[in-house]
Amino acid sequence: MELSYWEYKTWLSNIDYTIVGSGIVGLNTALFLRARFPQAKILILEKGVLPQGASTKNAGFACFGSISEVLMDLKTHSEEEVVELVAQRFKGIQLLRETLGDANIGFQQLGGNELFLKKHKVLFEKCEASLSRVNNMLEPIFGKTVFKVTPNTFGFQDSNPKLITHMEEAQIDTGRMMDSLLYTVRNKGIAMLNSVEVQGFEEVGNKVAVKTNRFEFKTNKLLIATNGFAPRLLHEKVKPARAQVLITRPIQNPTIKGTFHFDEGYYYFRNIDDRILFGGGRNLAFKTEETDSFGQTKRIQNELERLLRQVILPNTPFEIERRWSGIMGIGSQKKQIVKQLSNHVYCGVRLGGMGIAIGSSVGKELADLV
Repeated sequence: MELSYWEYKTWLSNIDYTIVGSGIVGLNTALFLRARFPQAKILILEKGVLPQGASTKNAGFACFGSISEVLMDLKTHSEEEVVELVAQRFKGIQLLRETLGDANIGFQQLGGNELFLKKHKVLFEKCEASLSRVNNMLEPIFGKTVFKVTPNTFGFQDSNPKLITHMEEAQIDTGRMMDSLLYTVRNKGIAMLNSVEVQGFEEVGNKVAVKTNRFEFKTNKLLIATNGFAPRLLHEKVKPARAQVLITRPIQNPTIKGTFHFDEGYYYFRNIDDRILFGGGRNLAFKTEETDSFGQTKRIQNELERLLRQVILPNTPFEIERRWSGIMGIGSQKKQIVKQLSNHVYCGVRLGGMGIAIGSSVGKELADLV
């Protein structure tokens, strides 16, 4: 791509901070850098026409972890680590709300419900028996008892008559959140170039030489916030994980309100605009879904439709309007990677499917490293 004098001078010269990725982490990193360095020249590079990855493709859950997810995490993490994970998510949601305001993210605190299929009877009994322990463990974070057994009054079939509800969980409008973030970033005088993919970088003296699919330039500092796409640029322990999602056309008189999880969080659904959004099924084919390529598979989509028809909306006619996928960044441990990689290069990646909950705080942490 040929650059004119004006193009290079205006957008690609004398850059203080370049951020790779315009998702939740990248945009928040830019905002917190601007707060620290009001006169700095900040550039965001985004390989998609819109933010890629998961930031505009997630289900819009402001969640902290269902009861079965907490118990599953306790198998691989210490109790202190699990408490810290939940605390980070809670603080991250508060930071997101403070940054943008509830109205700008469509925040609705309707509770997060865990549904248990009849075949998961033992799992329900285990979760119910663990309520007191988990509530005591998490009470210092929320200042109250958050997990409660509630009646399953939504007409779900093939499921336990009881739910376990996290009273503090909420839902947001993902599109409104990202649009508000983009608007705020632009109003702070931060430049963003779309359809520009970073292919490599190298430190040269006190600068970083950046190679993209369209041009090359130098920046004082490079901050990488590409989450599931991080392995393309970094040698950190991050694996991509694809999440498949579908949404129905509007349904007459919908009764389902709130966010719902089942099968230890591998399936999730919610109401939005008189529709049901439903995603998950990665546990049906872990290796196939360990990819940073967007797309759907018949196996997972067929199972989502079956569960929607037989369990979630058994007596309600519906049509599928749209299907899509998002790319998360995961690892063997549910801890994000935020660190300085070299003199002038930093990263904030591996959000473990909790981008809404911790994306704002990871962006702040990344900006604070500089």
